[in-house]
Parts: sequence; structure tokens; C-alpha cells
Amino acid sequence: MAPKKKQNPYLERDISWMYFNHRILQEATRPHVPLLERMAFLGIYSNNLDEFFRVRMATQSRVAEYTDKSAAKEREHAKKLIREIGKINARYVKEYEQAVHDVIEEFRKENVFLVNDTELTPEQGEFVRAYYREKLNGFIVPVWFSAIKLLDSETDENIYLAVKAAKENGKASVDYAFLELPVGICGRFVRLPDSDGKSYLMYLDDVIRYCLPIVFEGLGYTRFEAYAFKFTRDAEMEIDNDLRSGTLQKISKGVKSRKKGEPLRVIYDTYMPKDLLKRVLNKLDLDSLDTVLGSGRYQNHKDLMRFPDCGRHNLKYPAWPSILKKELDGPESVLEKIQHKDRFIHVPYHSFDSFIRVLQEAAVSKQVRSIKITLYRLAKESKVVKALIGAARNGKKVTVVIELLARFDEASNINWSKRMQDAGIKVIFGVEGLKVHSKITHISMKNGPDIACISTGNFHEGNARSYTDCMLMTASSRLVKDVNAVFDFIERPYSPVKFKELLVSPNEMKNKFVTLINNEIKNKKAGKPAYIKIKINHITDPVMVNKLYEASAAGVDIDLVVRGNCSLVTGIPGVSSNIRIHGIIDRYLEHSRIFVFAAGGEEKVFIGSADWMPRNLDNRVEVITPVYDPAIKEEMKRVVEYGLADTMQGRIVDGRGGNEFWPSADGTSFRSQEALYDYYLAENQKD
Repeated sequence: MAPKKKQNPYLERDISWMYFNHRILQEATRPHVPLLERMAFLGIYSNNLDEFFRVRMATQSRVAEYTDKSAAKEREHAKKLIREIGKINARYVKEYEQAVHDVIEEFRKENVFLVNDTELTPEQGEFVRAYYREKLNGFIVPVWFSAIKLLDSETDENIYLAVKAAKENGKASVDYAFLELPVGICGRFVRLPDSDGKSYLMYLDDVIRYCLPIVFEGLGYTRFEAYAFKFTRDAEMEIDNDLRSGTLQKISKGVKSRKKGEPLRVIYDTYMPKDLLKRVLNKLDLDSLDTVLGSGRYQNHKDLMRFPDCGRHNLKYPAWPSILKKELDGPESVLEKIQHKDRFIHVPYHSFDSFIRVLQEAAVSKQVRSIKITLYRLAKESKVVKALIGAARNGKKVTVVIELLARFDEASNINWSKRMQDAGIKVIFGVEGLKVHSKITHISMKNGPDIACISTGNFHEGNARSYTDCMLMTASSRLVKDVNAVFDFIERPYSPVKFKELLVSPNEMKNKFVTLINNEIKNKKAGKPAYIKIKINHITDPVMVNKLYEASAAGVDIDLVVRGNCSLVTGIPGVSSNIRIHGIIDRYLEHSRIFVFAAGGEEKVFIGSADWMPRNLDNRVEVITPVYDPAIKEEMKRVVEYGLADTMQGRIVDGRGGNEFWPSADGTSFRSQEALYDYYLAENQKD
């Protein structure tokens, strides 16, 4: 009998995600990080965890609850994973609560005080009562637990107070209610009047606790207890497969159905009395696999991302104004500049306004015939869409492929699509069964070559202020022709389309990446230069994971900068000893995807929208482009090299969750984002 082939290690995607989110929590505990930024990281950690439970844990819960005998193996695997994540999460919760406490204490040293309802001076108490009557009165309506069957009409986007109200008029009696905090009306934090150079803030939760006698005025209650709780629903949408419904109608139904998802996680104040907690849990109808977790006094810390600065700008990172590249500025036509030579921007270091200018000039120029663009997420007031609407009004043929399944942005994208249709834009709602995640633009010119823009991130002004993304602007005919072919493929997904230059999924991207890695293995064996350097968000695709292991075993040096999910386990002799992985958490969210292959000494560089996950390689329309311009190739390589050299913000990602910092060879620290900004600033100041 042939020996059983040894299986390579594979770290579960959801476990690796927990390790990634922990790196964000670690950043909130570092003393050199400004306090308001630490608060923001605490908010990001909490918000990420909410979405993780709403989506990923919801998926695992569905699998665990599926009773079909054919899925027994998958069901047991999901149950085991849920238990393991629960243990990790319980450990991180304690770290999180300590981190929040420590940051609040540090704020006190800066004369910023977060006070609760038991700490108010008489003057502050009067202010809070007046604030309630002027701002909150009428927005808070308690609901008796006894009056409802389940909390099925409540949204998981809010925080709730469970209230125990007692009467003591000779015969003690207790009633139980809950109320929703109106965070959307006035925010989570209320700023009290400053005093003696000190700033005072108060959670909205505590404002309402203090004012419960007003909330229940006239009902005879004399004593109140109030404890916060929050629940998370399953956000995986049940899309109606009725073929009589159009795609738009299906997604619209899906967005509405999300509000009715079953609760699968509850976080509550540990000090909540058992009789009150029992009423909360009974109304949520949980099962044995759902998460019920005691926590601190305050829930839903995502609001810490918007913690009031109280005018203390010194508690933030110093400003890094986006750089408007000289070569894309000035009175000359930017379209002609791109026709003459490939250009690139790297946001947020470079200003996204350069791309907006491309669209605005295309909207007005009489040399432009048509514009095609893919849109995945859009800013609330999108300059991109306004330029496209202007182009349509100027008689250009404008085609927009908008992805209605962009998670949590579906409703916004539906609204934008209707506005664009009203303006005469041809709107295509993606491809049935495939998300269109590519970030591409095609501009057809009357004179000279057509133009294409290929990005690693969304055409979104908001994202471009906080996500690092690279964009290639080119008139190279071999690339532009392929970009146009992608739009043909989207419009006619079942027609055969061949791409000569671009790597496009779900067509041949995975196979082409495998070929690139195989070539590195062959070159290593032949004694030629062989290495792989990649900056990416996620690597979880089993084929790509095993192929990297194979390359490492063959002696190929592999250096990766991976922000999020990573299923590789490094440091295993004979398997992954030549793989090194860096995870960077800093002021900007690392989002660009850049691929560098030695190619026997003739380096190949690629950028684009795809991570190495099954969804990106098999179930989405993604585009990766080669970079041919020598100067831009060097710039893309610089981004990767800086990331690999980062010892100040770069953690060791090894599949074990330690998240240790990379050691410095010479004892000095290197921060890649700061170094890149300084480099771009110096380059732009050259004559």
C-alpha cells in the first residue's frame, strides 16, 4: 500500500481572522500611539468583531445546525470551530476591557474625564436633565418585556438598556422593560460643560440612566437599575431565487430580510441581575451554539471611532495631507499626459483628486466618446458618480457596472443606480452568480489611444483617505484592449473571451498565478534568480496555500505582507521554512495588492483587485494587470519592500497568533507608512 500523502498545515480562515483583529487590539494598547487613535483602534476592533459574528459566525452556525446526514462531517467541523473561536474571543474580551480602562485613565491625565451617572456634580446633573428634556425627550419609549413575545422587531445596530423599575409604596413590586439608545439622534457621547480647564464627557447610556425618573415620570416608580446589552443577528441574506424577480428586486428583498436574521450573539453587562438577564435571553430565542458573553458596563464600542476630541488635536496623529502629484496637475490635459506615458497614484499618500480630474475631464472633453467603469462601493456624496452623470448629460455613452451585493452597501448602491439610470447612464447589475469586484475604468477617445485605469481599491473618495491603494493609468493598447474585453465579458458572461495580458477571474487568474509560481520553482532548480514578494489582504485559497508551500520546499524565498486572513503556517522544516509573513497595522488600512516574481532575473510586477481567496479566484470578476513601465514597477516594488522592512508596525504572522513584532537587524525602527509618505513628498518637491 502506498504511504498516505502528508497533508500540509492549513490555518482556518476564521481563526486567522481572530489573530488579525487581535493585532488591531494590540495597537490600541501601545503607549506611543496617540490616545484618540488608540480609541479609534478600540472602536475598529469592536466594529470588526460585530461584522464577523453577523457574517462569518452566522455561516458557521447555519452549517452546524444543518441536519442532513450527508453534511455530518461539515456540521461537526463547524461546531468545533465555533467552540474554538468562542474560547479565543473570551480571552480577547478581557484584554479589550483592560485596554478600554487604560485608555480612559490616560485621558484623565490629559484632563479629559469620562464620568458616569453616579459621579455628577449638582451643576452637571442639572445640565444632564436639561439636555434630556431638550434633546432626548420623545425619542425614548420603554417597552415592557411582558408585552412582547420576542425581540424580533429590534435591530442589532443599536444598544439597549434593560431596566428594572421598582415601586415601594407599602407593597414592593418590580417591572421589567428595555429601551433603545437613540445614538443616531445625538451620538454616543454627550459633552458636559468644561470646568477649570478640564473637559467632561458622558456616555449616552449614563445620561439615560441618570434620567430614568424622567423617562418613567408619573408611573410611581421609586428605584431603577439599568444594564446595557447588545445582540448580533445573522446578516447572511436569504436571496429570493424566484426567477420572476429581477436582480434589483431580489437584493432589495435581501436587504430587508437582514433585519429579520436570527440572533446569534449577546453581550451583556456582567452585573445585570439574573432575573433581568433571564428576560433578555428569553426574548432572543437563542440556541446552544450561540454566544452569550458577560462584558462590561458599556456595549458596542464601535462608537469609540468617533470619540469627541474636545479640541485636543495633539492626541491625534500629525496630519499627512494627501500629495497632489505635479505630473497630474497643471493646465495641460491629464488625458493627453496618460496617452503619452503611464501614470500611477498611491492613495492616500497621493490625492484621489487626480482620478476625479480624469473623470471630470473625460466628462467634458469633446475628444471622449464613452466611459465605462465598475463600481463596488461609493462615497455618500460621490464625486465619481457626479462626474459620470455630467458625462451622460454631455452626450457621452456612459456604462456603469455596479455591484449590488457589496456587503452592507447594498441599499446605498441601489439608490445610486437609480439616480444614474435617471441621468441616462446604462447601468449593469453585475453578473448573475458572480460578484463584480474588479476596479477598472475604460475611456474611449476620438483621437489617439484609449485610456484605462486599473486599481487595487474602490473608486471611493472616503476609502481613498484611509485605505492604501494603487492605481495604474495607462494608454498601453494591449492592456486597454483587455480592459474593454472585461466589460464585454460582464455584459455577455457566457461568451468566450480571451485575455492576452490581464489576469481575470473566474477565467484563468488562478491558473496563471500557479504558472508564475511554478516558473519560480523551475528557475530555482535551474540556478536562476527565484523569489516571490507579495503584498495582499488575504491568503486562504487551498490551491495557492499549497503552491506556496511547494515553492518554499523547493527553496524559493517567499516574503509576504498580509493584512488579514492568512492560512499559511510558517517555520515548518521542509514545508514553509522559506516563507516569512508580515502583518502591518498602522494609521492607514493596508489594502493594495502587489505581486512581484523574480522570473529568472526579468522581474514581473502585477497589481489589481484580487486576494488569494476562493471567492476572489473562483466566484468574482477580478482583474490583475501587469505593470510594464519601468519607473512604476520600481515604485510598486518599493511599496512591498518597505512593508517587509517595517519593524515598528509589522507583526510576525506565523499561524500561531503570537503577533510578535519583527526584530530590527540594526536596532533601529522602521515605519513603512511614514517612510513612504516622506519619500513621495520629497519626490513631488523635485523640479
